[in-house]
Amino acid sequence: METKKVLIIEDEKSISDIIKFNLAKEGFQVETAYDGQEGLTKALSMNPDLILLDVMLPIMDGFLVCKKIRETSTVPILMLTAKEEEVDKVLGLELGADDYITKPFGMRELIARIKANMRRMDFVSDLQDAPANVQEFGNLAIDLNRYEVRKNEVPLELTLREFELLKYLAERENKVFSREQLLEEVWGYEYYGDIRTVDVTVRRLREKLEDDSSDPKYIMTKRGIGYYFRRP
Repeated sequence: METKKVLIIEDEKSISDIIKFNLAKEGFQVETAYDGQEGLTKALSMNPDLILLDVMLPIMDGFLVCKKIRETSTVPILMLTAKEEEVDKVLGLELGADDYITKPFGMRELIARIKANMRRMDFVSDLQDAPANVQEFGNLAIDLNRYEVRKNEVPLELTLREFELLKYLAERENKVFSREQLLEEVWGYEYYGDIRTVDVTVRRLREKLEDDSSDPKYIMTKRGIGYYFRRP
């Protein structure tokens, strides 16, 4: 089995060293970076399987690093945020992070998050040779097997989490799901986040899918309940 690569971008060396030690024990290949610029350079050159990204970094903060990585890559990004900074979590998700974990965190929880995100990526990779299963919804074509989406024949760059949410809703069109249900069903493992995670992911999806994200045609809101997918 190919050794999985994790890039840790964390300026506190003591924290980085502890994470690196524990991940190495789990069989991961680990690289570290101690500022945002170094982290971005390594993220784009070493092709990691997952990135642990701290928010507060010298030279270039974690938000900007996340934004720049997302311009060219859909690698899973797990952001490390301070407990009191709730805004960090939302902004990180807005910029394309897949998940976040709040400091201080337990190593078992961190490793569980990492493995869960990697299993998702392995699952998608295994589907690349699967037969096409394209469903058309207006000007959207969603290949439910190959995790590909086209709008007016143009491929869309969705993160894995964004596609999983779209797939889940599209396969159950017109059925309304609460945010709590979506957290449980789409995020899957024991998720420690809050329902704003769903709202942010929906907002990002709408920006990519819709002609006018303020007047959506696909992912609809049922006021006071949650979200559902509608065929235009």
